[in-house]
Amino acid sequence: MDILRLGDETLRQKAEPVKPIGPEYRQIAAEMIKALHDGRGIGLAGPQVGLLKRIFVVHVEDDLPRVFINPSIIGTSQEEARYEEGCLSIPGMYAEVTRPVSVKVQAWNERGRPFTLEADGILGRVILHEYDHLEGVLFIDRLSEPKRNSLMRKYENRKKA
Repeated sequence: MDILRLGDETLRQKAEPVKPIGPEYRQIAAEMIKALHDGRGIGLAGPQVGLLKRIFVVHVEDDLPRVFINPSIIGTSQEEARYEEGCLSIPGMYAEVTRPVSVKVQAWNERGRPFTLEADGILGRVILHEYDHLEGVLFIDRLSEPKRNSLMRKYENRKKA
């Protein structure tokens, strides 16, 4: 699987629900996890690999890789925190993004089994970041206009170099 880069219109489209969650999603999830590892990332969403379906994978620290299909954010903390984020679709670019400190998500795994997860720290942040991808939102959209413009100039200069 190839990871799409900023500028590809697929990254700005809203992903469609997976119906039904068939056995092919085990293979898709495995391929996404491989692409995630190859890219040295910690999260990857379907739209980033050209799949406009509501699926993302995360692999944070010493935890096992997790697969989220048709996720729904059912709660977030009122408390927020700033933390530096990057994205495999915008390589080499990082900026501090403000997000809720914790999140509660319902989803299905690659075997079609439902689960609910409460997460904070880096796992919670990655879940929120990847969920944004399913909505066609990139982390740069959460920056102020001056910060986003500055980051985009840096990104364009790196692409030219």
